Amino acid sequence: MPHPLSIGIAGLGTVGGGTLTLLKANSALIAARAGRPVAVTAVAARDRSRDRGLSLGGLRWFDDPVALANDPGIDVLVEAIGGADGVARAAVEAALAVGKPVVTANKAMLAVHGAALAGLAEAKAAPLMFEAAVAGGIPAIKALREGLAANHITRVAGILNGTCNYILTTMRAEGREFAEVLAEAQKLGYAEADPSFDIDGIDAAHKLAILAALAFGRPVDFASVHVEGIRGVSALDIAFADQLGFRIKLIGIAERTDAGVSARMHPVMVPVASPIAHVDGVFNAVAFEGDFVGRVMLEGRGAGAGPTASAIVADIIDIARGRITPPFGVAGGLLSAEPAVPIAARHGAYYLRLMVVDRPGVIADVSAILRDHAVSLESMLQRGRSEGEAVPVVLTTHVCQEAAMAAALSRIAALDAVIAAPTMLRIEAL
Repeated sequence: MPHPLSIGIAGLGTVGGGTLTLLKANSALIAARAGRPVAVTAVAARDRSRDRGLSLGGLRWFDDPVALANDPGIDVLVEAIGGADGVARAAVEAALAVGKPVVTANKAMLAVHGAALAGLAEAKAAPLMFEAAVAGGIPAIKALREGLAANHITRVAGILNGTCNYILTTMRAEGREFAEVLAEAQKLGYAEADPSFDIDGIDAAHKLAILAALAFGRPVDFASVHVEGIRGVSALDIAFADQLGFRIKLIGIAERTDAGVSARMHPVMVPVASPIAHVDGVFNAVAFEGDFVGRVMLEGRGAGAGPTASAIVADIIDIARGRITPPFGVAGGLLSAEPAVPIAARHGAYYLRLMVVDRPGVIADVSAILRDHAVSLESMLQRGRSEGEAVPVVLTTHVCQEAAMAAALSRIAALDAVIAAPTMLRIEAL
């Protein structure tokens, strides 16, 4: 029988514990698919006394993840600690430095330090695998790096954060406001005590940066991703979106243009007929567009112990079988130097909601400003009349440039009749 592949897991939280559980529960199946037994032989975590609901008998324990990474008895390091820096990064760098394969679910570390880590992995001929870093159990990385490898990818778009998708889905279904639904999501365990990384779009933007690097063969560039979260989405906007035939989703979009690569994460209004509009609750979805394959969409659970462990173990099986590719699909020397395209260059349609004093001439003033900036209106909704009081006015536009829209909004916000900051959402035909 072939020698077992020895796994060391750094971090025994949801992800690490789920990986240990899966490797034990499906050991025979995994051994058959890996071509050899796969066994966890050592772990590293901070608190030895904590009851994790797992059997840790017979496993060697390390207090220091870097010491685990350097241990010669470990064939593969699974990093399940999290965080862009600190011991997680140190352990990964230590393993790669000695040529040891690494499997990680750490999207923050890859988004910020992915280019350097990929360079180290390539220099040491050490596999760096991260299927679990994006969209949990959805094989988004394998789809780009393997299944769609023959295609020029033109666009990647997806719902990449289950917390935000749950909140927006519940707001629409129940007509409730953001703060109330967020509090409920925290009680249910769908949102962290400090939900900022999720609701401000940062977690999803980390994943988008990784997908963009893979899709377009360029170094990871998180700093160039435009990021907006969902704090500003109101129940009123969701209701108006329904009336107009749209759904509001937090979506990441990375696309190649003649000017370079654009990557942006923000709330989007998508037509209700679009498949991605119906991805609800905590589910994620990723859509790819390739020159020969056309459009492909994958949907599934984007987080949790089971889905994330599934992706980690898939990478371990690839390592056992020797199925290894460069971390970002091509050798470092072949990565593209295409420039990043700013959000101001976007061309698309927009939804605007204005809270205005209901008096004659207001709409004419708004229309004149939009005309001055070459923004053409497609539709307008106004609900209710209350002379001298605030009413919502909703406008949708034809395709225009974001820079022009931003300039127009700045002038509209300064009108005396506009009593709150305008709400603007981008419309995308996904």
